[in-house]
Amino acid sequence: MTHFGSHEATCLFSPPQSTSAFHHHHHHPSLSLSLSLSLSLFRMAPSAETEYGDNVEVPDNKSRVTVVGSGNWGSVAAKLIASNTLKLSSFHDEVRMWVFEEVLPSGEKLSEVINQTNENVKYLPGIKLGRNVVAVPDLEHAVRDANMLVFVTPHQFMEGICSRLVKKIREDAEAISLIKGMEVKMEGPCMISTLITEQLGINCCVLMGANIANEIAVEKFSEATVGYRENKEIAEKWVRLFSTPYFMVSAAAIMRMGLREMKAFSKLLFSSVKDSTFFESCGVADLITTCLGGRNRKCADAFARNGGKRSFDELEAEMLQGQKLQGVSTAKEVYEVLRHRGWLELFPLFTTVHEICIGRLPPTAIVEYSQS
Repeated sequence: MTHFGSHEATCLFSPPQSTSAFHHHHHHPSLSLSLSLSLSLFRMAPSAETEYGDNVEVPDNKSRVTVVGSGNWGSVAAKLIASNTLKLSSFHDEVRMWVFEEVLPSGEKLSEVINQTNENVKYLPGIKLGRNVVAVPDLEHAVRDANMLVFVTPHQFMEGICSRLVKKIREDAEAISLIKGMEVKMEGPCMISTLITEQLGINCCVLMGANIANEIAVEKFSEATVGYRENKEIAEKWVRLFSTPYFMVSAAAIMRMGLREMKAFSKLLFSSVKDSTFFESCGVADLITTCLGGRNRKCADAFARNGGKRSFDELEAEMLQGQKLQGVSTAKEVYEVLRHRGWLELFPLFTTVHEICIGRLPPTAIVEYSQS
């Protein structure tokens, strides 16, 4: 269970039947990976002309985003966001990224090189950020007119950054923190989202997940969760701003979702099963081992690499020298139970695994199963 500050945060990837992702799995085995949450129209205050970029006035209904930070994760965040502001009519195309100015060995300024090359040559070399990302070395200019502020700097700099931003940001601004860690003082730890809210007087959501910035930069599958305190509409807006087809699901996520479905399935069939059992060697340890090694993993890897065009029977005969693949038959047996009891919709991952095994779905469906 995660808490942001003193309030309980609510996670956005909870299933539709539930209001809190922290409690839903105790009551209902349904789950959802989907980032495509219900869309709402947002009325935003008008923005003044910008000193950077197009020099055009922003229509009333368009939100303007600034990323405060330009390191490895900050640059990746700017790339993700910039790809979406071009597609979403509710956002101004330009994404400003505040850059702590540095002089490169060549003698050039980092912000100028980013704007010339469209690449953060120091912290994310080789990755184009998107032409609509504008590096701005002046913090006040970077946040001016922005009503959506994305904070992604090392946590130890946040107090100083916030103190510089007091009375310099729009009153209606919303914030989100992508910052790992906490501000730890003598009186105890303070969440970064709480620090932002207290110092700047604005609402702050949080985005966290089992992801690695460089992997997201090259568009490998990843996932994250948006945490929010009260305003779900704003949280949904952040979700739309960050969601891309590749920033959604990781292999670790599939193991986690699989464990959740295993637990829910077991409890529906055997109500006496204890939660603690799933943390024993027979539970999560066995799951990780099976997913990362062994015959099922070996054949599944070959199946996926061949795009599902070679059957599991064929691969089993070729690769296992007489050993049997048990995962495929187990998936079929579980599927039959789910179908018989009318539970297929409650277990989308189990269902998808079987449909991939029999060739009804391609292997790529494993990371798309929730979107159908």
